[in-house]
Amino acid sequence: MRADNRAKGGAILFETGVEFAVWSQHVAEIQLCLFDETGNKELARLPMARENGHVHRLFVDGLKEGACYGIRADGIYAPENGLWFDPSKLLVDPYAKQLDRPFRHDPRLGIFGEDTQNLMPKAMVTRDTKVTLEKPLFKPGGFIYEVAVKPFTILHPDVPETQRGTVAALAHPSVIAHLKRIGVDAVELMPITAWIDERHLPPLGLANGWGYNPVAFMALDPRLVPGGMAELRDTVAKLRAEGIGVILDLVFNHTGESDRYGTTLSLRGLDNLSFYRHLPGRPGELVNDTGTGNTVACDHPYVRQLIIDSLRHFVLGAGVDGFRFDLAPVLGRTANGFEAHGGTLSAILDDDVLAERIMIAEPWDIGPGGYQLGNFPAPFLEWNDRVRDDIRCYWRGDDWKTGPLATALAGSSDIFSRNGATATRSVNFLAAHDGFTLKDLVAYSHKHNEANGEENRDGHNENHSWNNGIEGETPYPDIIEKRRGDLKALISTLFASRGSIMLTAGDEGGRTQRGNNNAYCQDNEITWVDWKALDEELIAHTAFVAALRKRFSVFSESGFFNGNGDIEWVSSSGKPMTVGKWETANFSTLGMLLTTRDRDSRRQVRLAVLFNRSNNAMDFVLPPPETAAWRLLSASGNSGKLGAAVTVPPRSAIFCVGN
Repeated sequence: MRADNRAKGGAILFETGVEFAVWSQHVAEIQLCLFDETGNKELARLPMARENGHVHRLFVDGLKEGACYGIRADGIYAPENGLWFDPSKLLVDPYAKQLDRPFRHDPRLGIFGEDTQNLMPKAMVTRDTKVTLEKPLFKPGGFIYEVAVKPFTILHPDVPETQRGTVAALAHPSVIAHLKRIGVDAVELMPITAWIDERHLPPLGLANGWGYNPVAFMALDPRLVPGGMAELRDTVAKLRAEGIGVILDLVFNHTGESDRYGTTLSLRGLDNLSFYRHLPGRPGELVNDTGTGNTVACDHPYVRQLIIDSLRHFVLGAGVDGFRFDLAPVLGRTANGFEAHGGTLSAILDDDVLAERIMIAEPWDIGPGGYQLGNFPAPFLEWNDRVRDDIRCYWRGDDWKTGPLATALAGSSDIFSRNGATATRSVNFLAAHDGFTLKDLVAYSHKHNEANGEENRDGHNENHSWNNGIEGETPYPDIIEKRRGDLKALISTLFASRGSIMLTAGDEGGRTQRGNNNAYCQDNEITWVDWKALDEELIAHTAFVAALRKRFSVFSESGFFNGNGDIEWVSSSGKPMTVGKWETANFSTLGMLLTTRDRDSRRQVRLAVLFNRSNNAMDFVLPPPETAAWRLLSASGNSGKLGAAVTVPPRSAIFCVGN
């Protein structure tokens, strides 16, 4: 049986024992280290046999599920030549599927000759359990809710204290009720695989709370998922039963081993020269296309297989809908730059298990040619920062933003219609984990990252934000109300846009990070969602526009408009926009008239979305609908018939249906 199921990597459990396999081209010798059930006492060191293809293999008779192990790799230590072999370092198997404890940063993890056995998590032998595979619930055009697992539920009053801050908490009835209320189609979980703090954080008393510093690509972090794959699988199933999909945010572009002054935890100690990108002709210098100190060589055959196997692991083992890829151009990087149809991206799309999954790219990194918005192969969806910035700038009052607003609302065909494409692949968002929260966007003109310990040098300087008169928190009711109005307008605009949309957890209720736009290191009240402080009026508004998005088919469709009666842009006079109006720098109103199916009435109707970014109420004349009259849509239900004109309040967006 072993001959037919030989491990490509990791540990495979059989009735009579466990087979281990590790890949390394440049190593001299690999030893398997076995530990007792506590993971603290070493029981044996066993040499692994080298086979063709640089696979090192060993079968251990009698070993059972739950056995703890690590790896030691011996060879040349010559960092200037890209070789970091140090047998004093206990390493985590790149194919580890469960760890007995989280990673904790310690300077000794990066010092040659320092034994790290007592500092390192131990991998555990697991038994794979497969789910019955079903098609993804999430469809392009749906509503994605970005969730940082711990911050989302750590303060939730209804979740038991033993579950708060874990993946299991996402399946609590109160949490699910909130997700359903605001119309979430899929939760996108920020990294839940095992990570380590950046080395500068512990001396500052800070900790990485986002998880974008991975070590093991398959192993779930015990802090967030103490129940391992069974916990993730159960949570996915419970969310799925309520019509909510799960998308995992995964990081394959770099690891927490960082630059040459970083730690030796796994890939570096096994074969640094193979697993990371290095400057041409300078193997001792790591490429830093990620801004984190290293860049994973995703085009290496072994790394490619590791990525594919990791994705398959979460689909087959937990039934997730799909994945979002952090700094995704790295997945397509070769020695020649980004290749949209390169080996790794193609392998993801061609895999029989992954072919139907939802794939979302963050389409930029900081390397040469790193901005690749619109260039990923279909059916990849892509985060669209152009939409983010254009909608922000429109509502801030910037000149020349009426045209960009319309382009964003219509699905960004200027970006996604390349090569004859007929549908948008845009993921539209206003704020994400990286940057200001939505509330801070309208309350801070400048970043305030002093708590991060870098003298406010970190984070983006240009946020296209505004403060409505006072920087930060204020007791003045008029400013609070202005900010609430701006948030409603922003949320309405997002939910009226063509393409998939994304909102970050807590933004629907006015969560603040006190002006911190780089809060990755704030695992505390700065990033934790304070459920008791959320703005009920904002939540109700989000639920209202989310319901409209589900009611009217035009918003969840992804095909580009053809202009033959399906969409019309009008000025406040009700007449089509002219070139002169489009080119008016400070034009403050816009009407979007849509033909759509009303899923409630099961009829074709006309829908008007009217935008007024000025500080004064504006009257809009609506062209006569084909039947009956126009009605204003509001959270309290349809209003009575509108007259010849409808008044749009200052700095707002409203919806009217012609039926």
